[in-house]
Amino acid sequence: MVVMSRPYADVGRTGQKRRTMDALVTAARSLVAAGLSPTVDDAANAAGIARSTAYRYFAGQRELLAAAHPETARTSLLPASPPAGVAERLDAVIVEFTRMIVETESQQRTMLRLSLEPTDSEGHDLPLRKGRAIGWITEALAPLQGNMTDQDIHRLVLAIRSATGIESLVWLTDVAGLSREEAIASMRWTAGALLSRAVTHGLPTSA
Repeated sequence: MVVMSRPYADVGRTGQKRRTMDALVTAARSLVAAGLSPTVDDAANAAGIARSTAYRYFAGQRELLAAAHPETARTSLLPASPPAGVAERLDAVIVEFTRMIVETESQQRTMLRLSLEPTDSEGHDLPLRKGRAIGWITEALAPLQGNMTDQDIHRLVLAIRSATGIESLVWLTDVAGLSREEAIASMRWTAGALLSRAVTHGLPTSA
């Protein structure tokens, strides 16, 4: 039988190790919020933790920033009592999605930059490359099941995701010159328009 090794933080004095890891993640988030791209050394120094100890938790910068990313723990963006209508559900998710992005914009921009850099297969561990928003939008569109095929729902989800998120916020604010409030309004309108078009006219067909 092959015994899988457990992460360092899950063995031994787990309480103290969890506090150490939390301190490193908190330090990394603070540094990113200040516009920096912290290394493990940077986070260790800011947290007052020995470099050798910090590297027991995070092998490198990407692992550190992935742990510090604000989306990591979110499993749903719907409110506790979600609306019944699909349009209202989608808008609720987009409102929460865009709010979270604006509130954590520095972290989001750093993760976007890292996700665009050439990397090996380990780069797919970055939260932005895991497509977390795909699941949130899919959940919002659940009432469409039975009226649209799973394939078409997925195509619609991808279309909505392509018009929302940190990528769209960067373009709308940095290139188009919109305020963040205007950018959020644009993303909400676009998401609703895509849903309405898909429901009334179906998805586009390939040539």
